[in-house]
Amino acid sequence: MLYALHETAYRTAAPLRVAAELARDFWRSPFNPAAASEFGRTLSASADVTANLTRRYFKPAWDIDEVVVNGRPVAVRRETVWRSPWVKLRRFSRDPEGLVEAGASTDAPAVLVVAPLSGHHATLLRGTVRAFLTDHDVYVTDWVNARDVPILEGRFDLHDYIDTLIDVLGEIGRRAHVVAVCQPGPPALAAAAIMAENGDPLRPASLTLMGSPIDARLAPTVTNKLAEERPFTWFKSHMIYTVPPPYGGGLRRVYPGFVQLYSFMSMNAEAHQNAHWRYFADLVKGDGDSADKHREFYDEYLSVLDLSEEFYLQTVDEVFQRHLLPKGEMVHRGRLIDPAAMTDIGLMTVEGERDDISGVGQTQAAHGLCVNTPDAWRELYVQPEVGHYGVFNGRRFVDEIYPRVQKFIARRDAAL
Repeated sequence: MLYALHETAYRTAAPLRVAAELARDFWRSPFNPAAASEFGRTLSASADVTANLTRRYFKPAWDIDEVVVNGRPVAVRRETVWRSPWVKLRRFSRDPEGLVEAGASTDAPAVLVVAPLSGHHATLLRGTVRAFLTDHDVYVTDWVNARDVPILEGRFDLHDYIDTLIDVLGEIGRRAHVVAVCQPGPPALAAAAIMAENGDPLRPASLTLMGSPIDARLAPTVTNKLAEERPFTWFKSHMIYTVPPPYGGGLRRVYPGFVQLYSFMSMNAEAHQNAHWRYFADLVKGDGDSADKHREFYDEYLSVLDLSEEFYLQTVDEVFQRHLLPKGEMVHRGRLIDPAAMTDIGLMTVEGERDDISGVGQTQAAHGLCVNTPDAWRELYVQPEVGHYGVFNGRRFVDEIYPRVQKFIARRDAAL
């Protein structure tokens, strides 16, 4: 019922949105003599904010056409190299001729960026991908919105996720360096452990975990406490809804992205309110650069996707309530997952000092599980003064975190 009410609210707001867009365009028009006045800018800003608050946010484009290498722009090609009903494996490759002109190697390490399946699209990692492209051949898991997957395609749960990562690493065809951002930490670690135990020649060369809930019992955040305090049956009865027509996944049971978005925004409601007030003020002042940055951020942040019922509930149960992986009790297809099997897979953990989603200690717990990973192939880093988002995006990520990860990957790759 909630999903249907949500869709009804969007459609009901359509006349208000259209009126706001018309008012915004009228007061912004160069043919309107009052457009440059404070009165005109105020009315235009009011209409703009109203239009943006009531419109639907679709998945943004990747918009990565080139990357700067050694001070020179190099063209980037994007292609889908593998797919399932639930994910598309995107490859971002740099133009070889451009690399030669930039004086860079054309034989770069392969990096698989595992995007979180937690309510936002993989394009949230646009800045992450762009940073890794300066030195690597980059692959990304671009997850499909569950509301668009026909119900005849069947289920997709946490263990299907693990199998998918194993399949993706096989498709890449060489030992890749896996970078798991936030949610994928536990399944990525599980996939690496399984491949290591199998002696799979395409097991990861290294595994970098960024802001991941490997052991959510440590430094619990508001999110962790909510998962602990509520019984599993509460999540099943209050967080799962049926996708209505006309979506391709009509009748599929999902955890809606808009519910996750509301949860995240309510945790920092004052910050979001202040951000929109600043946006309004920037529009009135005519500060286009600041307004553009606001729009760019919220175009991404407010664009969400749904998760399948079984994946969401299994994640709540196994990762956030029973903590099976850190307790050594996680079973995949009847087989106990053993991170100690990882003997030649490098391990790096990255955390943010102010992370309010995955507290400091939750990610680095992986080092205590991978007891047979050589000390020479380990690295633990906590970035000062950043929250969850800053672990994988933004200025400090580009200037301070990425260079450390790049050096770790280069050192491990040279030893292969």
